[in-house]
Amino acid sequence: MKKIVGKVHLWLGLTSGLVVFVISITGCILAFEQEFKSALFPYLHAEVQEGKTPLAPSQLIAIANRHITDKKPNGVNYAGPGKSVSVMYYGADPDYYYQVFMDPYSGKVLKVWSEEEDFFHFILHGHFYLWLPPAIGQPVVASATLVFLIMLISGLILWWPKNKGAAKQRFSIKWSARWRRKNYDLHNVMGFYVMIIAMVLALTGLVWGFEWFSNAAYFATTGKSLKDVTIPVSDTTGYTHEAAKAIAVDRAWNGIQQQMPKTAGMFVSMPQAKAEALNIFVNLRPGTYYKGDNYVFDQYTLQPLESNGPYSGKYADAGVGDKLRKMNYDIHTGAIWGLAGKIMMFCASLICASLPVTGVTIWWGRKKKQKKVVPVARVRPEPVLG
Repeated sequence: MKKIVGKVHLWLGLTSGLVVFVISITGCILAFEQEFKSALFPYLHAEVQEGKTPLAPSQLIAIANRHITDKKPNGVNYAGPGKSVSVMYYGADPDYYYQVFMDPYSGKVLKVWSEEEDFFHFILHGHFYLWLPPAIGQPVVASATLVFLIMLISGLILWWPKNKGAAKQRFSIKWSARWRRKNYDLHNVMGFYVMIIAMVLALTGLVWGFEWFSNAAYFATTGKSLKDVTIPVSDTTGYTHEAAKAIAVDRAWNGIQQQMPKTAGMFVSMPQAKAEALNIFVNLRPGTYYKGDNYVFDQYTLQPLESNGPYSGKYADAGVGDKLRKMNYDIHTGAIWGLAGKIMMFCASLICASLPVTGVTIWWGRKKKQKKVVPVARVRPEPVLG
C-alpha cells in the first residue's frame, strides 16, 4: 500500500511542485502586505480631526474624477480612523484598477494609484494566476492546490511510523547526519509539523479555486445552497438623474456613519447600472474583512432591501456557517488572529515552498544513487590433463 501511495505522492509532486512553490512564495510575500504598505507609503495615512466629519462620497468622487477622467467610480473606501479615503475605479474588460487617495476632511489628493505600478498587486497576480491570463492561470492554481491537499494526506501515510522505534525518528531532524539524510528529515518532519496549517491554507484557497468546492463547503457548513442567493435590485421606475442619485448616496452614507462605531471603516458602492442596488459595508474591524455589517438600499428611494447569502446582513445575526464563509479570506491570511496569525501563515507558507524543493532533491538523489556492484566470483578453470 505504501509503495502505491509513494508512487502517487512522487508523480503528483513532480507535476505540481513548481506551481506549489510559486503559490507558497508569493503567499509569504503577501502575508505582511498591509504592514509593509503602512510603513512605506505615507499616503495611506491621514491625521484624525476630532469633531470634524469626513467629506461625503459625492464630494470625494467629484475631486477624484478630475484625475481619472475616462472611468466611472465603483465606490468610496473610508478605511478607518487615521487612514486616508480612496475612490476606486476598476473593471474587467478591459482590466484596470485605479485608486485616488485623499485626506478625508480636506479632500487633498495624496496619491493617484495604479495597479500596474504596485509591487504587491504584481505578486497577487502570481499567487492567483501565475501571471497568466486569469482564464488559464486560475484553473492551474486551483488544480495544483487540490493536488497539494492530496499530497498532504499521502505524505502523512508515508510518514506514519511502522513501530514505536521508528516513531522516535519521525519527530526530529538528525542534524549530525549527512546532507541527504538532513534533506530527507526536513521534508518529512517539517511536512508533518506544518500539515494542519497547510491543509487550512489549501482548503480556504480552494473556496476561491473551484465553484463546486465552494458550493459543497457552504452547504456542508450551513445546509444552504449558494445557488439560492438572490441579488436585490432597485426599482427603475424611480430613476432620476445622476445628481439626485449622488444626493441619495450621500444621505445613506450620512445616516450610517452617524450610528457606526468610531473605530469602524466603511465602503460605499456606486451603482453602475440602473437596476443595481446601493451597498454599504461597515467594517467593524479594519485590517480584516470578516467582521462587518452589510446594508442594501434602493439607489433611488433609499428603501432598505432584503438580501441573503453569506455576505449579507449584520455580522452578529449571521449563523456559524455564514460567519465561517465571511472569515475565509482572513483565515487564509492569518489576519483573523492578528500579527501572530500572519507570522504563523508566513512560516507555514515558507515550509510549504520548501517541500517541493526537498522532495525533488530526494527523488533526484535516489535516481542518481549508484547501485552497489556485487563482485562476481571467478571460476577457476580445471587443468587439462594429458
